[in-house]
Amino acid sequence: METITFEQLPQAVTKLIEEVSEVKKIVSENSNAMEQPERFLTIEEAAKFLDLTVPTVYAKVSRGELPYMKRGKRLYFSDIELYEYLKAGRKKTNAEIDAEAETYLKKKGLNNGK
Repeated sequence: METITFEQLPQAVTKLIEEVSEVKKIVSENSNAMEQPERFLTIEEAAKFLDLTVPTVYAKVSRGELPYMKRGKRLYFSDIELYEYLKAGRKKTNAEIDAEAETYLKKKGLNNGK
């Protein structure tokens, strides 16, 4: 690493700003390229994605439990919507439930000095 004199400082700062700008541009381009586009799955692919059998997927569709699209006689499933469906089934931990209960009680003024 070379030493920069006081006289060279403005030029060095300008160069540094240009390099940082270039790095930001590269990072921005790469983050956009890393985003996965939405994929549409067949019923067989959706069943595999959800680790269910095809008849179970059909049953969930008929009960309105799964988001789907229909084109002609074919069903299609968005991988993003199926991922959200799985996340929606997440069960809260006891600590999360306790924290919610405590917050509720504080709002209602029912925490009795806890």
